[in-house]
Amino acid sequence: MGHRLSDLLHGRPRLQAGGLLAAPMGWLVIGYLGSLAVLLVAAFWQVGAVSGEVVRGFSLENFKTLVDEPVYRSIAGRTILIAALVTLTDAVLAFPIAFYMAKIASRRAKALLVVAVVMPLWSSYLVKVYAWRTMLSAGGVLNWALDPFGAAGPGYGNLAVWLVMSYLWLPYMIIPIFAGLERIPNSLISASEDLGAAPLTTFRRVILPLAFPAVIAGSIFTFSLTLGDYITPRLVSNNQFIGNVVFSNVTTNLPLASAFATVPIVVMVAYLLIARRLGAFEHL
Repeated sequence: MGHRLSDLLHGRPRLQAGGLLAAPMGWLVIGYLGSLAVLLVAAFWQVGAVSGEVVRGFSLENFKTLVDEPVYRSIAGRTILIAALVTLTDAVLAFPIAFYMAKIASRRAKALLVVAVVMPLWSSYLVKVYAWRTMLSAGGVLNWALDPFGAAGPGYGNLAVWLVMSYLWLPYMIIPIFAGLERIPNSLISASEDLGAAPLTTFRRVILPLAFPAVIAGSIFTFSLTLGDYITPRLVSNNQFIGNVVFSNVTTNLPLASAFATVPIVVMVAYLLIARRLGAFEHL
């Protein structure tokens, strides 16, 4: 049997690649895309007004509810705004860190910095969020540190969600930008300086355009992860986000939860199309 299989695969690279990828592609299609397809289909179902059971049929009522009800528009707007702020914050914080790692630090320092950036990913997500919850509490270390200056921490709310998520997803922005900056030849930066360009001009005209695809790659992680997160808002805020509404309605109103879950998908598709029009993926 083994000899027959090897004879069959010998000299057929496409068949070899197909056999190698069959299992993971099958899992992707059935486990991931299949569940996503069920989610999208369920968005067009309804819950019976009397029975409370899911009625399988085509209806746009759930999407109409999301558009007509101000509360859902407010939740979607709040979630998208926080996701955009987290992405912008992480990009501003990550770029100088990644630039130092890629272009200034020695080989030993670069290795240590990479470990330092990746190390937070080794700890539990819940541990990190609960640690922030403790720090942001009324008796937390943040209020203790600010009390001598007559100030106080942000407490629980949208600002806390922005702070915690910016911390959580920062490594996902640093690593792609670091990889992108490493691919930029130092000779280009030196040539810009030799031609008399100021550091800001070199950054704006040389470094940023070449590193832009890496920034977009990192922003896809930070933006999408913030859009779908429901644990952090639940622990450090009393405000509702898309993930919280989907989570709370899965057992009581699955069609509405499925319809609301399509909002982040649509937003991310639109975001990727805009990034593509801007040429973000041309050099990836």
